[in-house]
Amino acid sequence: MDNSSANNKYELVFVIVNYGLGSKIIKIAKQNGVSGGTIFLGKGTSNSHILKLLDLTDIRKEIVLFIAEKQIAEKAVQELNRKYEFQKPDHGIAFTISVNRIIGARNCVSSEVRESGGEKNSMHNAIFVVVDRGNAEKVLEAATVAGSRGGTIINARGSGIHENCKLFSMLIEPEKEIVLILAETEFTEAIAASIREKMDIDKPGKGIMFILDVNKTYGLV
Repeated sequence: MDNSSANNKYELVFVIVNYGLGSKIIKIAKQNGVSGGTIFLGKGTSNSHILKLLDLTDIRKEIVLFIAEKQIAEKAVQELNRKYEFQKPDHGIAFTISVNRIIGARNCVSSEVRESGGEKNSMHNAIFVVVDRGNAEKVLEAATVAGSRGGTIINARGSGIHENCKLFSMLIEPEKEIVLILAETEFTEAIAASIREKMDIDKPGKGIMFILDVNKTYGLV
């Protein structure tokens, strides 16, 4: 494919900040070349170890996601880090993940799946666990036992066959919770195994867990 844009590398950026800052994060990102983003509502856990790593003293959180070419993404995150000083307690965190393929984004052209999924020698992993509402705390408990220092809970909805049930003969889709845990690579396997055992992830309808390499992090100490 001759389109030079197809050769560009893209990154997915996560920015977790206190409630009310999401729109400001996107505004700054746009000023630095990002076309747009999405804001999710979530909550941080309040364990002291979590505060040390993720600076989550405010329970209410906003999770901002945006995709951009690697250079643009790095520029935007660096400017956000300069503006909000993520290295300071309770100022938020940010991290980036490589994107293999983009479909449906007008400003991002990527026609081939990339073999490389993240930068070499990644120091952190992002662990995503999707479970029924009310089970997120159990996930975090299992993760903490295995060395995790905390995470963020995002509300969501599921539509898979195992999540469907009937109430008064009406088919409903129960609400879901997504648990996002940032872990040092040396603890990732133990954390995943602990969650897998406690939540019976291998059984149908019990949840889904996947792990991604993190390229860069801002605000982790």
